[in-house]
Amino acid sequence: MTNPTDTWDSAAFRGAVQDALDTFVDDQARRLVPLGEDAARLVAAAHQAVSGGKRFRAAFCYWGYRAAREQVSDHPALVRAAAALELLHASALVHDDFMDASDTRRGRPATHKAFEAYHREHGWGTDAEQYGASAAILLGDLLLSWSDELLRTSGFGDDVVRAAMRCFDTTRTEVIAGQFLDVSIQARAESDVDEAMRVLRYKSAKYSVERPLHVGAALAGAGADVLAALTDFGLPLGEAFQLRDDLLGVFGDPEVTGKPAGDDLSEGKRTVLVALALEGAPPADAKQLDDLLGRSLSEDDVADLRRVIEQSGAHAEVERRIKELTDQSLVALEQAPVTETAREVLRGLAEAATQRAV
Repeated sequence: MTNPTDTWDSAAFRGAVQDALDTFVDDQARRLVPLGEDAARLVAAAHQAVSGGKRFRAAFCYWGYRAAREQVSDHPALVRAAAALELLHASALVHDDFMDASDTRRGRPATHKAFEAYHREHGWGTDAEQYGASAAILLGDLLLSWSDELLRTSGFGDDVVRAAMRCFDTTRTEVIAGQFLDVSIQARAESDVDEAMRVLRYKSAKYSVERPLHVGAALAGAGADVLAALTDFGLPLGEAFQLRDDLLGVFGDPEVTGKPAGDDLSEGKRTVLVALALEGAPPADAKQLDDLLGRSLSEDDVADLRRVIEQSGAHAEVERRIKELTDQSLVALEQAPVTETAREVLRGLAEAATQRAV
């Protein structure tokens, strides 16, 4: 991929990020050859975990850099640094699928289910589910460790990397703590809208948009004014991004999302959408929704719960919030002290992130 200056080829960028990830994982595979076939299976699962996706986090990192600096002095290094955000994302997804007991990811078996199936196919005498769980925990940890390594060895100088690592360290702390907030809320079966928004902010919104922008801007040597402006743009956009994801988790087309219909409902996720529905639905409908959350659901059950959410006004309210947050983000972008090239591309990324179907 050539260094884009005035144009943005998102497909070429995604390809460059995929190449960087594949090269990095291949290098790790060579280091792990002495560990034999078991390690090779873990690396193969890593390759699968980092394959595909929209690469929003890498793109926001890249354009965080370009927001502060018009030209890129070392394009391959910036792509590798941006790819580190995708390793972090892959780690979070592997762990999230296991914690949510989700069977699929992008139309394929989730990591813990794939290793569980391998165990059963080979007739091993131990607990297949435990093996799958252990594999998912370790793969997620490995991807998290690799995300640090890829950023540190991306090719930027030590001083530059140190500045970016401070942002990256904050990112990882926030997403892990946010994930625990989510686990705790599910355990308590709480459905408070404000609490659900706090989980959304720290579990997803910040690490999806705001912090990748900060990592990229830090690599470019951005000052506090640019970082603050990128927060004003990135945080509401990240919240709108995750609210869209919550809608897709209930109303998305399985052929497009790669997840079963109403997957978030069967996993019992207490999202903002669900919290709003429980607040707005008539008592009988709210009880039905609350009782069925987290259970194995038939197609009729999913249809019933979609009806409850729709009629409660929650669907419309989430759409309203997405628009409001996106508008807030775009107003901040217009006022931000960033390059005009970045401003134009970030507008397009904002639309792609909040209006997507997957």
